[in-house]
Amino acid sequence: MTAVPKTRLTPEQYLAIERKAEHKSEFYDGEVFAMAGATFPHNRVKENLSVLIGTQIKGGPCQSLSSDMRVKVSRTGLYTYPDIVIVCGNPELEDEHLDTLLNPQVVIEVLSESTANYCRTKKYRHYQQIGSLREYILVEQDEPVFEQYARQPTGAWARTDVEGLDQEFAFATVPVRVRLADVYAGVTFPASDGR
Repeated sequence: MTAVPKTRLTPEQYLAIERKAEHKSEFYDGEVFAMAGATFPHNRVKENLSVLIGTQIKGGPCQSLSSDMRVKVSRTGLYTYPDIVIVCGNPELEDEHLDTLLNPQVVIEVLSESTANYCRTKKYRHYQQIGSLREYILVEQDEPVFEQYARQPTGAWARTDVEGLDQEFAFATVPVRVRLADVYAGVTFPASDGR
């Protein structure tokens, strides 16, 4: 028996399908990857954070967009939907459809058990290829933890962790500070197993 080769799509074919699809999918190297639905804690954390960010940057040069804004990593060809992006100045969009952002300054991903490893490794390496990106933030959904990766003037990325509901998180590149208690308002954390 011979293996049937997978049909690879062009970015144009992916976008034509995606713009009509009921559910969002990522695209990379000719393949389409369906995105799983999110849990209540994931959505609660994302929405709380989106409101807190939007309130603080309103009227300034930056704006935030949540998970319906597709982002393209031009250097690698990845099309993806971050949970929240912040763009400063004029947004650069791929085409006349105005639905694919090319120049985010901040990307935020709320982690789930199924996405955490991908977001910390492969997806992070893709995001590092975005010239405009200055900050990548990972937010746990099941415990009050933020991981911040900020691009330094040398091009290296510096990591800072903030943990605990009594803590405050300050963005490195935009004038936003959030209390973790506010980000996780309405979230019930799983019981600790004692470890």
